[in-house]
Amino acid sequence: MGIKKNLNHAQKICLGRCGKLMQQTGMLWPGARVGIAVSGGVDSWVLARVLMIRQKIVPFYFEIILLHVNPGFDPGNHQPLVDWLGANPLPGHIQSTDIGPRAHNPGNTKSPCFLCSWSRRKVLFDLCRKYSLTHLALGHNAEDLAATFFMNLIQTSRVDGLSAREEFFQGSLTLIRPLLLVEKKYIRNAARRWELPVWENPCPSAGASKRTEMEGMLDVLSGGNKKTRQNILNAFKRWQLDLACNLK
Repeated sequence: MGIKKNLNHAQKICLGRCGKLMQQTGMLWPGARVGIAVSGGVDSWVLARVLMIRQKIVPFYFEIILLHVNPGFDPGNHQPLVDWLGANPLPGHIQSTDIGPRAHNPGNTKSPCFLCSWSRRKVLFDLCRKYSLTHLALGHNAEDLAATFFMNLIQTSRVDGLSAREEFFQGSLTLIRPLLLVEKKYIRNAARRWELPVWENPCPSAGASKRTEMEGMLDVLSGGNKKTRQNILNAFKRWQLDLACNLK
C-alpha cells in the first residue's frame, strides 16, 4: 500500500494493469534478467518506471537493465538517459548506430520504418545475448495493438495483433509487452507525474509512419465518439489477453 500511496490515478492504472497482465501471462519468474528497450519516448520510460516498482512488489528477485539504441539522427540526443542513469541505481547500455540514416537512404528499396525497426530489433537481440538476458521488454500500448491489427489486416491479410509474450531463439529469450493493455492517455499522464526525461524523436518519418496512419483508423471507426473508441480498444485488449492466457 505504501508504494502506491503517492501515485495518481494514471500511475496506478499503469502499474495495476501492467502487474495484472504480467501475472495472467506468467511474464517473469525468479532470477529473470530483463532488458528494457528505452527509446526516449513516454511508453518506454513509463515501462521502466513501472518495472522498477514491480521489483519491490513481486515475491521474487529479477534484474533490470536499460537498453537504448540510438538510430544515428542525433548522436547526442540520449544525454537525458545518461544523466538519469547517473542519478538512479540501474545499469544501462547505450548503443550508437547509423541505422536511421541508412534506412532513409534513397538507395533503400524497403520502407524506412520497416528497415529501421528490423535493424534496431537485431541490435537489441544481440545485446540480450551479450548480457545473458532472459527477457526483452518493449513499451507497446493499447493503441499500438490496434494499429498493428489494422496494418496486418490491410497490408498482409492477416488477423493478428501484438503478443503480450513471445518466445525467441528456442525459448532462450522471452519478449514481453507489459503495457499492452494500457491506453496512451494514462501513459502520458504518468510520465508527466513521474517527471521522466522524455526527449523528442528526431526521425524525419516521425508522425508519418504507417503505424501512425493506422492509429487514425480508431478515429475513423469511432467517428470521434470517445465511448465508441474505448469500446474498440477494449475489444482488442480482451482478444489479445485471451490469446496470451491460452499460450501461457
